[in-house]
Amino acid sequence: MSVSTPATVGLADAKSRRKAMIRRITVTAILTAMAFILMYLEVPLPLMPPFLKFDFSEIPVLVGAFALGPVWGIVIELLKNLIHLPFSATMGIGELSNFITGSIFVGFSGLVYLKLHTRKGAAVSMAIGTLALVIIAVPVNAFINLPLYGSVMNFPMEAIIGSSAKVNPLIKDELTLLLFAFVPFNLFKGIVVSVVTFFIYKPVSKLIHQTREVTQGVKDEAEPEQA
Repeated sequence: MSVSTPATVGLADAKSRRKAMIRRITVTAILTAMAFILMYLEVPLPLMPPFLKFDFSEIPVLVGAFALGPVWGIVIELLKNLIHLPFSATMGIGELSNFITGSIFVGFSGLVYLKLHTRKGAAVSMAIGTLALVIIAVPVNAFINLPLYGSVMNFPMEAIIGSSAKVNPLIKDELTLLLFAFVPFNLFKGIVVSVVTFFIYKPVSKLIHQTREVTQGVKDEAEPEQA
């Protein structure tokens, strides 16, 4: 019969923390690499300005937020854009925009998922994350991203509106640019990423739950709706 001592308990805790950190780093590295690769699979959307292109890179970031928590999801979002920075065609403004909007989406989604660890909970969390993205991205684009394009890239608002109006006649000024370009783009992005993540949730749920258990000491409840 073994007797636990403070020393053995402390050693076990240290091993557990080390195991958890190794797991976090490993999962973060894998998901960051996946997100970085998916950034290159971007496609233009109908009626959207040419500088707004859709990609699937938020999917692995969202999985990371579910598995490791919202803070680590934002870390993956940051690393993805930092790695892409040397290849930027926008002097880093596109990466900054991607980081801010992506962090809003995965941050809110991961935060809600902390309380709802099921497939249905994931759906609810992604719906809230999409809503937060659509709403918060409006002032972010109005007061941060668009002014940066003008000041850093010498791409003034008039030129942005002009190029956008060529593909979407509803765009006539800054307000309509925000309402008829950025709002539908972010809504489309949030919905598509959420739908894809929802359908791949079951095959990756084992990774999510095992990672949460190792890194956070949280054993998720059973998910009967997946049966």
